[in-house]
Amino acid sequence: MEPDDQLVIPALAALGIEAVAAVWDDPAVDWPSFDATVLRSPWDYATRRDEFVRWARRVPRLANSVDVVEWNTDKRYLGELAASGVPVTPTTFIAPSEMWLPPTADGEYVIKPSISAGSKDTGRYGPGHRDEAIAHVSRLQRDRRVVMVQPYLSAVDTYGETALLYFADPASGRLIFSHAIRKGPMLEGPDVGVEGLYKPETISARVPSQEELAVAEAVLMTLPGGLLYARIDLIPDPDGNPVLLEVELTEPSLFLEHSDGAPARFAAAIAGLL
Repeated sequence: MEPDDQLVIPALAALGIEAVAAVWDDPAVDWPSFDATVLRSPWDYATRRDEFVRWARRVPRLANSVDVVEWNTDKRYLGELAASGVPVTPTTFIAPSEMWLPPTADGEYVIKPSISAGSKDTGRYGPGHRDEAIAHVSRLQRDRRVVMVQPYLSAVDTYGETALLYFADPASGRLIFSHAIRKGPMLEGPDVGVEGLYKPETISARVPSQEELAVAEAVLMTLPGGLLYARIDLIPDPDGNPVLLEVELTEPSLFLEHSDGAPARFAAAIAGLL
């Protein structure tokens, strides 16, 4: 269990709730014995996604629900959100059997699989990395993975990403804003692999702009009800307008240590679920 997640344990205890950390693929865990199961950091699911979804279907009282998990663990959901009018980072999806060639225009772009976590199998490419980009896409396609190609939004180098965290209101069940953080740039060049489960991040607290809050609300309007939490990651486009990178409903870091009261707010959301 990540140190950040551990902050919610005493907050839950203050509400009379005992929290137990368990590993999703541990066959010894009796999942029906829990009053609720809250997904937190199963970051090894990406290469075993079908197995992970099958496991989720066997777990009663799972938050967020298995239908949400199945939808959200494949980033092709970005195409659905874009079609619904949400401002999304332009994304091209490449099937395993589809031919692909790098863009001929100047500018950098990002390659990653549609099922991924922790920035693994993700790289940043430009006109001077044509061969590396082709090799990256080919490697993912050989593994029967759908590939995503997105423009590299250079605002991340200075402004960074904004992640907005929302927790369920204990009374209404509606997602309400809790806090936000800034995530610094992470991609330095072509994919060279990641040691461990995720690439290290540089995080600090942030007060989101009104424009970022408005985009986040537009994203929330497209999501199903009954969510315990949501994280919405935004970055400015070349015109300075915030656009969606990802909406994280399955295993996002919640950055509880970066906001006073966040562990208590998350604990209250879990108590409301119970």
